[in-house]
Amino acid sequence: MIASDMTAPPSTALPAPVVWTRALAVAGLLGLIVLGLAWELWLAPTGNRTLALKVLPLTIPLAGLLKNRLYTYRWVSLFVWLYFIEGVVRASGDRGLSAQLALVEVALCLLLFAASAMHVHWRLTNAKRHAAPEAAP
Repeated sequence: MIASDMTAPPSTALPAPVVWTRALAVAGLLGLIVLGLAWELWLAPTGNRTLALKVLPLTIPLAGLLKNRLYTYRWVSLFVWLYFIEGVVRASGDRGLSAQLALVEVALCLLLFAASAMHVHWRLTNAKRHAAPEAAP
């Protein structure tokens, strides 16, 4: 089994930090999806509803996060920076509600990044901790 494709077996009790970081990462990703759709379709539409398609790439990692795939947590922590950049640019360039929504997007991106990074850290630490006794002679 490759370490990057590790999934936690259902019978294995995961440490609390792993469970919490998973929940925060999924919540952050779902928050970005809902915010992106609401922003472009109802709250502060730009007049071009096709901008709501920017949310589609966010749906790709959702299955991997829900299946607890370590590889997904790794790449989503890098992928989320694209949305962070968009939020920073729109927060500094837009006015009113759109600027406020952009700040919410930035906060959700930071939450998703931090939760994903900590999830990877805790999973790898937990894997090393369980593998160390078996490796010792």
